[in-house]
Amino acid sequence: MTEVTNNPALKRYELNVDGHVATACYEIANGVVTFEHTEVPAELGGKGVGSKLIRGALAQVRADGLKVTAECPFVQAYLNKHTEYADLLK
Repeated sequence: MTEVTNNPALKRYELNVDGHVATACYEIANGVVTFEHTEVPAELGGKGVGSKLIRGALAQVRADGLKVTAECPFVQAYLNKHTEYADLLK
């Protein structure tokens, strides 16, 4: 797997795996990144790609000094399981 990248033009974090792109779409305003939707292609399902995508996205959010809200159920579930990201919650 490659590293997670931010694509600000499309407002999404991306993870390219085996020719497929998993995405976490967001809006950003007032220093808060709102994750709206996460999509992992069916070909990548069950391989931990979604978790790696969100982990990488949250690392970038932290490095950028931003906060997070999650409208996306996948991101909400990830944050509930991984309390080490609690400091990022808005």
